[in-house]
Amino acid sequence: MRRLPLILLLLLIVPRADAQWPQIGANPSHSGHVPVAAQPLLQLMSDIVYDPFVEQEQAASFGDLLVHYQVPLIDGDGVYMEFKSGAFVTPEHWETQDWSIHGLRWQDGTLADRWTAPSDWKPVPANGAAFFEPVFHAVLANGFLYMPAAGGTLMQIDRIDGHLVKRINPFPSFDPNIYVSGVPAADAAGNIYYGAFGLDAADPWGKDITGAWLVKVQPDGSTRAIPFATLVPNAPRATDQCTYFFSGSAPHPLPPSPSAVAPTIPCGSVRPGINAAPAIAADGTIYVAGLANLNPLWSYLVAVNPDLTPKWSASLRNRFHDGCGVLIPYGTSSGSCRAGAALGVDPNDNQPGSGIVNDDSTSSPVVLPDGSVLYGTYTIYNGERGHLTHFSSSGAFVASYDFGWDITPAVWEHDGTWSIVIKENFYEAPQKYFITQLDANLQREWQFRSTNTQACGRAPDGHVFCVDEQPNGFEWCVNAPAIDSRGVVYVNSEDGNLYAIGQTGIVQEKIFLQLALGAGYTPVSIGPDGKIYAQNAGHLFAVGGSRPRVRAVRH
Repeated sequence: MRRLPLILLLLLIVPRADAQWPQIGANPSHSGHVPVAAQPLLQLMSDIVYDPFVEQEQAASFGDLLVHYQVPLIDGDGVYMEFKSGAFVTPEHWETQDWSIHGLRWQDGTLADRWTAPSDWKPVPANGAAFFEPVFHAVLANGFLYMPAAGGTLMQIDRIDGHLVKRINPFPSFDPNIYVSGVPAADAAGNIYYGAFGLDAADPWGKDITGAWLVKVQPDGSTRAIPFATLVPNAPRATDQCTYFFSGSAPHPLPPSPSAVAPTIPCGSVRPGINAAPAIAADGTIYVAGLANLNPLWSYLVAVNPDLTPKWSASLRNRFHDGCGVLIPYGTSSGSCRAGAALGVDPNDNQPGSGIVNDDSTSSPVVLPDGSVLYGTYTIYNGERGHLTHFSSSGAFVASYDFGWDITPAVWEHDGTWSIVIKENFYEAPQKYFITQLDANLQREWQFRSTNTQACGRAPDGHVFCVDEQPNGFEWCVNAPAIDSRGVVYVNSEDGNLYAIGQTGIVQEKIFLQLALGAGYTPVSIGPDGKIYAQNAGHLFAVGGSRPRVRAVRH
């Protein structure tokens, strides 16, 4: 038999890279879209516990699970997922836990645990910027796995057997008080980008940071760490006084008077947001989100050239004009605006609304097909729903949408344009929970509303029991949707189900996972064979299956 050339054999054996999920959002732009059709939601093909502390974490948080988790990374038949071990003490002591990446692989229909690569990474200290446990998140690039480690370093891991290849330290020496701030991201050439910042060991959140950087790791392991302040030349100095909110003792409704001037506090140094990943455009531009360390009301979307020189920095301050008299009625209650307040201002500081890079959010920038960029911000005055912001590739503010909290939108290209998929939760009465698709101009195309009222759980024997207790439906707990080649949207809900929602907003299928619970938002990914990977209650599930073919009957 004639032998095929080696390159053809490799092409047959190795799945296409664009059909895999090597990082948050599947690709450098974070679009969350893959060119394969997902499998039907017929069965739970795997159920692996990666967080053994869920019951303790829930007990410490009144039944909620306030933990952020990594997206399952997919490379051919390999799956790479964070696992937790060590000991859970209290939510105020995250550092007692240990984190690792497990290399899983499909063998004879079973997702087998093949190796463990431990990391010495720890989250930033608790009782500070973040209330939710921060995410530990790896990235696949250059044939290796790279995971965060102590001192703002990365560990390069052999993805075949999990051994440590080397520690990559971009700093002159090892400093345990430097932290990888968020999620590493890789561009198409295999360059890896991530944020890092240093804290005072004795008083990490009472004092300003000791430094902040954007780090670039090239495929050969060489590094550069650029001071973050140089990328945000339009930010105030760390010691400058910056506008903050009125105090809780101020007369309500806010603002205290139509002409009231909000107090100021020190800004602090600008640093990258916790949990956020950089996004990389096709031209190599890197997009990162940053905030003033002592006053997050001063936040920024930053564009960086491939050589790590500043491209532009856009302030998120005073971007929205939908406060008093628009989204918030004038009245006398604490949830109203004081009569006479200027139209559209945020009553908390009597200025146009500002987008906040929130350290409990996992929002990451998303590059759109035309090179413009989305970023989901946090805002309080609209029921803590945040705003999705849209900036041009040159840094001009284009538009916003009245929801952006903790969402990395997915983008579906079709018919010469694109659509943007987000969750959209209304947290205040009347509570409503939607998956929303927007067009390229951030106008609604369709919505699907959660109407399930059944809170369910799966017993050890597999039996599912339910209680009717959620009259308003369940919050969507996805932070990064997945979209397959047909435009079908895959999202998880606090009702414990994984949903497949077709275009026009019609549910095609759903499957129950483990437990209905209040949860930190988690991502979904799709493998090259169409299996869907979703998380619930510290379990990793692979979902899929195939329907039997109907044989044609000859007459």
